[in-house]
Amino acid sequence: MTSADAIVIGGGLVGAAIAFGLQRRGVRALMLDEGDIAFRAARGNFGLVWVQSKGVEMPPYAQWTWQSAQGWEQLASELTDLTGLRLDYRRPGGIEIFLSDDEMTEKAERMELLCRHAPHVDYRILERRALGNMVPGLGPDVVGGCYSSTDGHVNPLALLRALHAGFQLLGGTIRSGEKVLEIQQRSHGFQVRTASQSFDCEQVVVACGLGTPALAQQVGLQVPVRPQRGQNLITERMRPFLDLPLSGIRQTAEGSVQLGESKEEVGFDDGTTAACQARIASRAVQTFPHLRHARIVRAWGALRVMSPDGAPIYARSETCPGAYAATCHSGVTLAAAHIQSLAAAIAKGGLPSETSGLGPERFEHVPSV
Repeated sequence: MTSADAIVIGGGLVGAAIAFGLQRRGVRALMLDEGDIAFRAARGNFGLVWVQSKGVEMPPYAQWTWQSAQGWEQLASELTDLTGLRLDYRRPGGIEIFLSDDEMTEKAERMELLCRHAPHVDYRILERRALGNMVPGLGPDVVGGCYSSTDGHVNPLALLRALHAGFQLLGGTIRSGEKVLEIQQRSHGFQVRTASQSFDCEQVVVACGLGTPALAQQVGLQVPVRPQRGQNLITERMRPFLDLPLSGIRQTAEGSVQLGESKEEVGFDDGTTAACQARIASRAVQTFPHLRHARIVRAWGALRVMSPDGAPIYARSETCPGAYAATCHSGVTLAAAHIQSLAAAIAKGGLPSETSGLGPERFEHVPSV
């Protein structure tokens, strides 16, 4: 396949969701995926479908996140029915744990600010006793938490696999190991060149994470993103003790416990450090003392895709009509919106009205990252 109606550059959670969404609307799509040598944000994703705290100071981001979370039940059912793959999606609500009064005060202020423009985001700030009734086994250092019924979690790698499988079952084509080097505008569409060959299309969507800025620039778009490292730990499988996800701790369907929540500005270094892992483990043990006896079976680092303000970026080129760019660090939470709204708008030649305010023009007076 050397031509398509649309080419999506990037096979991660963002690119795969857009490609799937285009294909399900009858757009003949080709996904060009660099392969596992890419700095895949998906492999570091915590799997949270998270609403609380998203878009506190940016109403469009808060509304976009809420919309996507509301569409997740339908998305999970559709992907499972189509592919037969289990995503382990659940929406029991989620909790952010506080280990100090200052953490609780800061969170309460942020949630109050969020609800001024997103009053539909349900939340409760819980004192220690109320939280303990909801989550057994908490340590003495836990002073409270913020519960939101709008939150949930999913297996992020199962989601990525299902998006790829579903895309192909609908007739889409994936070319792996194809690093895109150049995008050229033609009289009718674009030519996308890789190291091995060239592909022609009418529309092109650049959604390849940290590789987006360089390629987007070739079609007249400025997309300022930077890498931010997060480290993860996985324990051995344990008896079920945690029914709902916490912001930095979640028990998977298989019983292992995923620990995370770190933010490091270290460029393109996706390695691990003992100091960061120790901080993650220490906070987990403070939250659940019984975890001190759990064996860590795997640890790794991965790079998030971060804009200057942490919110997504969606762009349509004025100088190269038919060219788009999309990037965010919350590819799991926003997967439903990307499939159900973003892809539908791109198929019609535009961007959804809900993404107004999430374009790169908001960074015109912000120094490059």
